[in-house]
Amino acid sequence: MKYEFFPLNMRGAMPRPLSLLLPSIHKPHNTLPSLLLFTRSNTCSRVLAVAEHESTDDFAENFPLEFHPVSGKIARKLSEPNARSRHEDRDYKKRLREYSSLLHDSAAKGSLKEGKLIHGHVIKCGLELDSHLWVSLINAYAKCGTVVYAQRVLNIMPQRDVVSWSALITGFVAQGYGSDGVCLFCAIQREGVRPNEFALATCLKACSMSHDVGFGKQVHLEAVKLGFFSDLFVGSALVDLYAKCSGMELAERVFKSMPELNVVSWNALLNGYAESGDGQKVMHLFCSMKDMEKKFSKFSLSTVLKGFANSGYIKAGQVVHAMAIRLGCALDKFLSCSLVDMYSKCGLADNALKVFYIRIKDPDVVAWGAIITCLDQQGCCQEVAKIFNLTRESSVKPNQFVLTSLVRATTETGDQRCGESIHAVICKYGFESDTLVGNALVSMYMENGCVSYGSQVFEAIAHQDSVSWNALLSGFQDYESPDQGLRTFYQMLLKGFKPNMCTFIVILKACSSLSDVGFGKQLHAHTIKHSLDGNHVVGTSLVDMYAKSGCLEDAGVAFDSLANKDLFAYTAIITSYAQAGEAEMALKCFRKMRLEGIKPNEFTLASCLNGCSPVATLANGRLLHSIAVKTGHLLDMFVSTALVAMYAKCGSIDDAEAVFKGSVLRDTASWNMMIGGYVKHGLGEKALEAFRMMLDEGYVPDEITFVVVLSACSHMGLIEEGKKHFSSIKKIYGITPTIKHFACMIDILGRAGKFTEIENFITETKLTPNALVWENLLGACSWHGNIELDEKDAEKLLELEPKMESNYVFPSDISATQGRWNDFSGVRALLSSQGIKKEPSCSWIEVDG
Repeated sequence: MKYEFFPLNMRGAMPRPLSLLLPSIHKPHNTLPSLLLFTRSNTCSRVLAVAEHESTDDFAENFPLEFHPVSGKIARKLSEPNARSRHEDRDYKKRLREYSSLLHDSAAKGSLKEGKLIHGHVIKCGLELDSHLWVSLINAYAKCGTVVYAQRVLNIMPQRDVVSWSALITGFVAQGYGSDGVCLFCAIQREGVRPNEFALATCLKACSMSHDVGFGKQVHLEAVKLGFFSDLFVGSALVDLYAKCSGMELAERVFKSMPELNVVSWNALLNGYAESGDGQKVMHLFCSMKDMEKKFSKFSLSTVLKGFANSGYIKAGQVVHAMAIRLGCALDKFLSCSLVDMYSKCGLADNALKVFYIRIKDPDVVAWGAIITCLDQQGCCQEVAKIFNLTRESSVKPNQFVLTSLVRATTETGDQRCGESIHAVICKYGFESDTLVGNALVSMYMENGCVSYGSQVFEAIAHQDSVSWNALLSGFQDYESPDQGLRTFYQMLLKGFKPNMCTFIVILKACSSLSDVGFGKQLHAHTIKHSLDGNHVVGTSLVDMYAKSGCLEDAGVAFDSLANKDLFAYTAIITSYAQAGEAEMALKCFRKMRLEGIKPNEFTLASCLNGCSPVATLANGRLLHSIAVKTGHLLDMFVSTALVAMYAKCGSIDDAEAVFKGSVLRDTASWNMMIGGYVKHGLGEKALEAFRMMLDEGYVPDEITFVVVLSACSHMGLIEEGKKHFSSIKKIYGITPTIKHFACMIDILGRAGKFTEIENFITETKLTPNALVWENLLGACSWHGNIELDEKDAEKLLELEPKMESNYVFPSDISATQGRWNDFSGVRALLSSQGIKKEPSCSWIEVDG
């Protein structure tokens, strides 16, 4: 095997040795050596600090109360005259072995108190420790989680060897301090102690934990130089390191070159492929282990289950479940949690619950976390509430992961009361300042509209990160406070946080709501600065922002700059063109999308159909109809409603009616579109009949419904029925009439020539007429030849909208009808003086369509 990927010398490439950074790591002097103290900087790391040459009294104070002050003098007892006599005591070694055994038992139980008592008794008896007992003390303290005491014991050892160093490194690694474990390995090298295979394997595990693959490669080279590469533990540690940090290719090369393989080696490679989601490789290795008659451990089965879960191989996972039952380890908590996770990720929440309730007899915090995460991911939020009550009845203290999953599930249900109860539990156990839990709480409160509570929780988070800021920003956007969102974004930048993809998506949405294209362009510059402008999600948000701000040209440029245009990007630009009335551009983009092999979804089709409607392109509309049928989107309510609108506007009311009657799902908007189609085609009676059917089927009319119903009454001259429907808007349905409803009533009365009644109606309703009202009244006056009122209405209309070219048509027509050509010329001159140029009208005619 070649090692071309190890170009550096081991000692030259190592970090600065711990002995240079920490004066306590050196061979003992006659004076008491300095001690390594640990101060917490956060929950995940420790910073080593040196207490230079403490006195014996200070040293005794730093040890637990059970320790005798003579502990600092143990190293000097070797030179006392009666030392040899004690050595000659035949029971002396037996006593040392007994103490070592007791310390081993306390370490296995994790009983720090018991370990301290044994250590205190050893000191009180004045025993001279041998190397085995020194290592037992280091091992006991390390395994009980107090590596600071283990370090102090190492400092006062008369002679430190590779075994004592390895015990300390193991302790650091077991507590999750991978970087400190690497530093201690450097100290071994500095002291000239030759590492053994166990020290190398432990250091490789430390490199894996700290993701320091560079230094791990140097340890690999050292193992080769020292002749330990063929060692089973070193090889397995290398496989684990490369699988986690450097890719599966190197891990597999090391695995294949190992002369001997055990379950640990197989598990390391299996875990690497499982983490990467390569289910095929996991299955291949699993079958190979079975063919070679390798013994499966519960960890092996758990790892295989994880690989199948990440790949969605439910059938293979069920086979492993059956094997676990046959091997008699299905009741193991660790394996059962893996089964819960596998069924959860494969969408079988019921199976996960069965495993949890039947197989796990006494759930621990890991088991509770697994089932809560499962139910949260599968949307079984009511079941999560039940599990939450069970956790409160049990004696298990929930950790931050369990509490986070509970909060997320509550957010999905929108049950704020339950969320507040979980918040109280979080405060009870002291997790309110935890970043993970705090982020979930901020999201919950912001999504429920409790912006002030969300802000308070955000301020209480000890270490805010980008996720915290994004949760806060998205809440402001969702509850119509986009301006507050922009201010929060400024604060985020001032505090030195770097915005990520999610941040830009949220804040660009705020700019879209405010139509603040100036700030949006600044954000565009930020995305370029952070190399996110090529990201298709951010790019799609930029397209949407420019389009909603009325900058279609900039939206097109942002769209063209996207390297990978997906369905969402095309839908955004098509919707932008359709909403701006650029039907031809919308259809052009739709054709381009299809040429690139991208299949439209229901939103894309609905946007294109809405784009076809204004220009009455029936042929394109029918083409889109056929695509909707082929892609299975015809049953979608938005698509069917858009088809009804398209056919109605394109003059094919029969097709519109056929689509409407064939639609499975309908809502008020669908009925509005059909009734409006009848009205546009002059089929007022059908429109009113459809309205009655709508009410019979239990649909509740809205503002738009009454606009089209009143329009139908207007076209048919049904004055009394129109009055009846207008009265029902407020009295029956509790809807406040809008100016459009008043305009429709004036049109109904105006078409009947009831101008006095119109005047009374305006007075009674205290209506302040707008341009639409005056336009309807003006049309009625022109129809009935009421010249005096016609001229008055025309003046009012011009006062309200002097820049509308169509408003000048009415007074010019009145003057022309009366033969007042001077007045006609005056109107034309007024039109020119306002700088208004009448655009020539056009009509769309579809030939052979």
